[in-house]
Amino acid sequence: MIHFEKFTLKNGLKVIFHKDESTPIVAFNLLYNVGARDEDEKQTGFAHLFEHLMFGGSINIPNFDEPLQKVGGTNNAFTSNDITNYYITLPKDNLETAFWLESDRMLSLAFTDKNLEVQRSVVIEEFKQNYLNQPYGDVWLLLRPLAYQNHPYKWATIGKEVSHIENATMDDVKTFFHKHYLPNNAILTIAGNVDIGDIKQLTKKWFGDIPSGNTPLRNLPKESKQTKERRLKVERDVPANAIYKAYHMCSKNHPDYHATDLLSDVLSLGKSSRLYISLIKEQKLFSEISAFISGSHDEGLLTINGKLLDGVSFKDAESSILKEVEAIKNELVNENELSKVKNKIESTTQFSETSVLNKAMNLSFAELLGDANNVNLEVEKYQEVTAEDIKRIANQVLNESNCSTLIYAKKENK
Repeated sequence: MIHFEKFTLKNGLKVIFHKDESTPIVAFNLLYNVGARDEDEKQTGFAHLFEHLMFGGSINIPNFDEPLQKVGGTNNAFTSNDITNYYITLPKDNLETAFWLESDRMLSLAFTDKNLEVQRSVVIEEFKQNYLNQPYGDVWLLLRPLAYQNHPYKWATIGKEVSHIENATMDDVKTFFHKHYLPNNAILTIAGNVDIGDIKQLTKKWFGDIPSGNTPLRNLPKESKQTKERRLKVERDVPANAIYKAYHMCSKNHPDYHATDLLSDVLSLGKSSRLYISLIKEQKLFSEISAFISGSHDEGLLTINGKLLDGVSFKDAESSILKEVEAIKNELVNENELSKVKNKIESTTQFSETSVLNKAMNLSFAELLGDANNVNLEVEKYQEVTAEDIKRIANQVLNESNCSTLIYAKKENK
């Protein structure tokens, strides 16, 4: 059980505090309610660009990392299609440094031509290196627009194409920042061995005077129900053929989310899972195979993907996947299978809660989705899933009419 307290500043900044007396380290997590889904389709990659721009310094602090390193702190950030998350860990005696740094870049990020050009170059290089020039790097640049026709999940966090970042002007960047990076569009979570009174005082001191703005209205186009199978085949210079099958599933807040997650685990979690035993160990069709869910805030994807062994045809590989899919749709999973994946979830959750940073992040994520206390209900929700739930979800989700299949073929040497 993670105990916490919540309060909200007059400018709309939500603050969550969890007291953890087991560590001298404090986690400071600032979550902005903006991700790639909030971008204009003609200007994608901006949320990710800002993840980089925010480390380029603010008006009063030209070098973000230096003062943090001096007090023994570390920091990083990540962007997804749903959120942008910045986090700092540092000794509790130096906690105020984190307040100073994060409040200054929320209030007065340094919009300089030099910073924009430096970070633009970094992002473009990342796009090329990780997505265009790396084996299998463009999979999600291909699979997302195949699976999503309407919803902005149809582009990856890095963006649809390099030109969107290349052509971003200073005005474009400022507009995006002033729309989304507001105290009333953020959740601050602090976890560590400090007192709530100190947290309230520091939060009010450093964030209280930052003006709020108009809370961004999110009115995203809803994805139409997929009724026909979609397929795409590409050839790339890669070491092995691969197949990706993406099925539409519910959103993270939906009552069926936990059952869908467990369904993917029954299929592929560990060497005793169905796909591993049948397709790797027994039939020797794949060198690796996995099933996972995207965990998206809006309707997401359950994806099955694997790399084929040499000499295995795409037809045989896909047929073998579909055979396992049909089995889980037609028969109840046995109690041992279900208990195993539930126990794995429980042990993973308990282990993650030994980290003060994980607790801070998870409280932030849960609050954004409606209620921070849901972190304390997750294990229970997984434990409540029945074998009948797994079968029902499999029949709802794992249908070819609900599937987008990417056939990723290695180029043959001619």
